[in-house]
Amino acid sequence: MRKIIFTLFAATALSLAIGTSDTEASSYTVKPGDTLWEIASSNKVSVDQLLTWNKLASNSIYPNQTIKVAATSATVAVPQKTTTAKAPISSTSTNTYTVKAGDTLSKIARVHNTSVSSVQQLNRLSGTNIYPGQKLVVNGKPQVSAPATTPVASTTTTYRVVGGDTLSKIAKKHNTTVTKLMSANNLKTTTIRVGQVLKVDVKSLSETVITVSNPIVSVPSTSGNLTLLVDVAKSVLGTPYVWGGAAPGGFDCSGYIYYVYNKVGINVPRTNTTGFDAISSPVSSPQIGDLVFFKNTYRAGISHMGIFIGNNSFIHAGGDRVQITSLNDSYWSKHFDGYQRLNAMR
Repeated sequence: MRKIIFTLFAATALSLAIGTSDTEASSYTVKPGDTLWEIASSNKVSVDQLLTWNKLASNSIYPNQTIKVAATSATVAVPQKTTTAKAPISSTSTNTYTVKAGDTLSKIARVHNTSVSSVQQLNRLSGTNIYPGQKLVVNGKPQVSAPATTPVASTTTTYRVVGGDTLSKIAKKHNTTVTKLMSANNLKTTTIRVGQVLKVDVKSLSETVITVSNPIVSVPSTSGNLTLLVDVAKSVLGTPYVWGGAAPGGFDCSGYIYYVYNKVGINVPRTNTTGFDAISSPVSSPQIGDLVFFKNTYRAGISHMGIFIGNNSFIHAGGDRVQITSLNDSYWSKHFDGYQRLNAMR
């Protein structure tokens, strides 16, 4: 009798142990630094399955959270759901796709044999942000027309900003100017952010090269502009200095440059001294109309600017008004940084 009781007890204990092991194996406690993707990979399941099993609305998880990492009796319908979700994704006849939690634009593009830029164009997306429930057009037809842009240039018509990029660096890489990039992207300043998608219209750039390459047209026009530029610059002498001002009622240093250059037909953006520094290049022998930069005045780095007018002098909105100052001035000579020429003038 005792032997029978012991056997039953041992069998029950073994059954409980197996059940406990299965329960532990089917769940995972989140540790600091964990991501849903890492948990899915280590347990050889998909992020979508984790989202479904745990009824998660997003990929956000927190330390000590218990996550189901395997199907249980309560999730028997999961395989059917997974199959149903994949069917429209892999179907080439589907024109639209509804975004699910955990989706990314690159993942959707890859599954539909298209590109991120194509999906962005079809849905008029300026970035890569998407949200669950959003309906996206994923028709691959734009991919067929893509080769039409290939003969224009080897680069695409858009560029995604990466760490360390500046608008000047991007402009040089795509054989354009900062001014054209700012105009094409409706930028008010030269500030850009990592991940930002910029238009770098290759076709219009090639047309610009053809126009600029004619010296017979550009030289007289530039010369005339420079003469007129100095006249316009001097016409507002004595105008009060006003922070942020860019009109005859009052100027700050960059607003003055913006006003004068645009007044003579040389299009420059309304930006600050750092912005003008980014859209111009250093010159060793300055000409009338070149920019003069100063550093470490009211703040560190490039902080003031004016227009070189010859005779070792420059005109600028400085102090309390627009005035002409000698570069030998005891204050400005200590803060002199260098001469630069607008890229649009080259």
